[in-house]
Amino acid sequence: MRMRSVIMKVIDMHCDTLSELLGRKEKGETAELRQNGGHLDLLRMRESHYLVQNFAMFVMLQGYGDPWERVCALHRYYREELEKNKDILAPVLCYADIAENEAQGKMSSLLTVEEGGVCKGELEKLRELYRMGVRMITLTWNFDNEIGHPNYDTSKKPQVRQIMKEWKAYADATSASADGKPASADVTPASTDGKPASADATPASAEGNPAYAAGTAERERMRREAQAFMDAYHHTPNLTGGLTEKGREMVAEMEKLGIIPDVSHLSDAGFYDVLEVTKKPFVASHSNAREICPCVRNMTDDMIRRLAGRGGVMGLNFCADFLEEKPFGEKNPGTLEAVVRHAKHIADVGGIGVLGLGSDFDGIDTNEGLPGVQSMEKLWHALHRAGFSQDGLDKIFYGNVLRVYRDTLSLTYH
Repeated sequence: MRMRSVIMKVIDMHCDTLSELLGRKEKGETAELRQNGGHLDLLRMRESHYLVQNFAMFVMLQGYGDPWERVCALHRYYREELEKNKDILAPVLCYADIAENEAQGKMSSLLTVEEGGVCKGELEKLRELYRMGVRMITLTWNFDNEIGHPNYDTSKKPQVRQIMKEWKAYADATSASADGKPASADVTPASTDGKPASADATPASAEGNPAYAAGTAERERMRREAQAFMDAYHHTPNLTGGLTEKGREMVAEMEKLGIIPDVSHLSDAGFYDVLEVTKKPFVASHSNAREICPCVRNMTDDMIRRLAGRGGVMGLNFCADFLEEKPFGEKNPGTLEAVVRHAKHIADVGGIGVLGLGSDFDGIDTNEGLPGVQSMEKLWHALHRAGFSQDGLDKIFYGNVLRVYRDTLSLTYH
């Protein structure tokens, strides 16, 4: 039975579409924001009643050369796409732009940076980002930087990479020997969010095959060892520290400029430091509840309450690995029901006013329950069935984030 259509608006605080599309363009592939085969494009956004989409300029500190040059390249691409799509999309430089763009029949784009390390600890680069139109900065990604420290213990990254390399090599070998087909058909690629993705390497025709049976015990031993290490990695918060002294200075400057601090990816200590340094609301643009999924990328109940008390918002992240855990080596497809579980818990702990959306589209493996922007109405119905009222859903889908923008962004551009 077809679901009845609903009256809704959408503000999504985080996607990695700019970085994904620029990467495709640099490989010589078609990369158009208006229409593409990814999780998000403008035409589907328009059909799904988008009011504002935050577009992140994601920069990996290790791997792209100079991070400032990379963020400038992303900014050039963003400006090109804005110009090509100015009939349906316009930037947000101040709070008033959102209403003005909507009145003109256009969706709004709010530019963000995912990795405060692009500033290299320089206040002038931070101010330049503001002049470029950036209005939110994710303070850290998965690396230490001049601002602070991330959720994960970065010293363990080499071991994580080695475990995933060995597991994939073994999975490739057992898959090939069991049924003769390439393992790439069975092994899930690494997550674009940067954390190791699970690998579903069980061959389809393994039953009764001696080569596969002989390797089962060794495979299980490797899996158990990997599971123990990865559990420790994902469940143990980084205790290195929070914000640096330079980080405190930069967060204070962000608040003065009208750039919203984003604590997703930041260490637990860093969250409490931001709470201390700031006076206005801040956000966790794409984080879930640690009580439901114990990954350190998610927020503790105390953090949820403190964020709510400040008037901030956290965006529900659709990444399957941040929604529910699966045993190491088992594919995690993601479900709509898991998103609902997190939403209910967060609302129970922090109140409806702390909930927003932060899909992480085009930065994660596809969530089979929410495969793209076209699924937002499906999420609305699922939350409604779970007991959320129309008023509550309005707050989750756009109202709460709009309130934060009103309280943090400049009312007019300066």
